[in-house]
Amino acid sequence: MPRAGRRLALLPLGLLPLLGAVVAGLLLGPARITAAGLFATIADALGIAPLPAEHARDAAVLGVIRAPRVVLAALIGAGLGAAGAAMQGLFRNPLADPGLIGVSAGAALAAVAAIVLSGSVFGPAAGLLGLWLLPVAAFVGGVVATLLMARLGTVGGVASVATLLLAGVAVNALAGALTGVLIFMADDRQVRDITFWTLGSLAGARWAHVPVVLLLVGLPALLLCLLARPLNALLLGEAEAFHLGVPVEVVKRMTMVLAAIAVAAGVAFTGLIGFVGLVVPHLIRLGFGADHRLVLPGAALLGGTLLVLADLAARSLAAPAELPVGVVTALLGAPFFLWLLRRRGTAA
Repeated sequence: MPRAGRRLALLPLGLLPLLGAVVAGLLLGPARITAAGLFATIADALGIAPLPAEHARDAAVLGVIRAPRVVLAALIGAGLGAAGAAMQGLFRNPLADPGLIGVSAGAALAAVAAIVLSGSVFGPAAGLLGLWLLPVAAFVGGVVATLLMARLGTVGGVASVATLLLAGVAVNALAGALTGVLIFMADDRQVRDITFWTLGSLAGARWAHVPVVLLLVGLPALLLCLLARPLNALLLGEAEAFHLGVPVEVVKRMTMVLAAIAVAAGVAFTGLIGFVGLVVPHLIRLGFGADHRLVLPGAALLGGTLLVLADLAARSLAAPAELPVGVVTALLGAPFFLWLLRRRGTAA
């Protein structure tokens, strides 16, 4: 079997770390759950055996709080990992991450607007959407910012990488400036809400969020994995990819739209979570090479694993208080990123 084929055959093994992280996320935390309680809860949920009375507390903690949180962490981490890998492949730049296309800044702008203007501009929407106002606003803001960036970066029907990067910088700067204006207008309570949202948290996870995240994060991440071959061709250059039969402009637009949807939906429910989309693809490339047939699904699996473990650390290290999960991912990702820069500088 060729070397690439052997590596692809190992891909299902990437499920094992994710499964281990999920089990650890379910069992560990401020309220410890026994393995017997976990199995009894699963058996009761599947209708295999009734729940024993001694495991009623474990079932309540798992069913209401911990299980939806772990599931959302796995899905959102997978979306961030796949989107980051796709952006690095599209821009042919190992420093690229989903923030380059404006999705995070646009989501933050819309979320801050929903918090600050919920009693005025967003008053009717707040009455209609209730607690869904913030995630809906963040999702729409992230997607709209990406579409604006793509429109600004397209000249004569062609979206060059350099123009897209410049458009992304402009959209990020504009969204950041408008966010600053809204924060200036906010009162003390709103500033606290904005701060907590921008630091990222999975504390608000609910089962009602899971189908939405599965559709808007899981499905785009899966579709991004199907773009592995075109992205491999783009590594050779756009002209070369075109001569190989790749519809270059279509692939660019599909990649940006799918990444924007996945990241915007994830950010909508968790707030801003950095470094997952940047660091995770690097880890996969260091171990398995640059083939997107491995990098995209591998980054999705590792991204889910990393975010589940980061959330576990966030709710365990300072118990009974809870650290923002975005702080934990930054504490994990920044040292690795610095090491990577040092390593690349030494190699040069």
